[in-house]
Amino acid sequence: MIPITLITDFGSKDYYVGAVKGVILQLAPDARIIDISHEIQPQNVLHGAFVLRHIIEWFPPGSVHIAVVDPGVGGRRKMLAARYGGRTVIAPDNGLVTYCQRELALEEVVFVQNTQYFLNRVSHTFHGRDVIAPVAAHVANGVPLSQLGPPAEQLELLQLANPEAQKDGGIEGRVVYVDHFGTLVTSISANHLAELYRRKLDVHVYVDEVEVGTVMQTYSDVAVGKPVALIGSADMLEVSVNCGRADAYFEVTPATRIVLK
Repeated sequence: MIPITLITDFGSKDYYVGAVKGVILQLAPDARIIDISHEIQPQNVLHGAFVLRHIIEWFPPGSVHIAVVDPGVGGRRKMLAARYGGRTVIAPDNGLVTYCQRELALEEVVFVQNTQYFLNRVSHTFHGRDVIAPVAAHVANGVPLSQLGPPAEQLELLQLANPEAQKDGGIEGRVVYVDHFGTLVTSISANHLAELYRRKLDVHVYVDEVEVGTVMQTYSDVAVGKPVALIGSADMLEVSVNCGRADAYFEVTPATRIVLK
């Protein structure tokens, strides 16, 4: 059974997720459909891209990954199919593969244009059901990417803010993702932190101008209700509050900075 995963901003209130699954099962009845998340923040492509990157490698080669966060549905944006390490992503060409493109080895990528793999009737507002779901099912059934459309020479990628070196020898990054627990996942990786430690033995973390402290190992290294900085499961620097929410504690906005110095 080929795993087909779903990442969408559809939520769980409406019929959208069920319709996508129904299309897949009509065309690939032996597929194993796995819900990753349907709670991506609506129209937040960066959120979807982050989640896609951090689940794809945990699935076996041959798996197919649907990502639908599609504010441009029905417009001029293209659809793509890309393969990384034997794992195929079907998604709008709007930046959802940005992290995969940056961090994984790309094997093949095409623009999905062959309408024989779409449903007979395509809605202007639901390409997740009428285009992406049937294409994913056909790929799971063994259709090669080369049959879906021409090679994609250039993709739409998000402009990610890389951590910046500071004059005092520190690093400034940004909050890129807030998880279910209110944890602030930053753009500063474990490798960035290791490089900083080679220059400075004493590194303190700040959310804007508010000091969090040094980087710890676990949440329980600080008292309940206190903030803590650590390297999380995605190998990125995170700021949490032990048994609380860091996004509320620090009143996070899109402009919130994370500074190490």
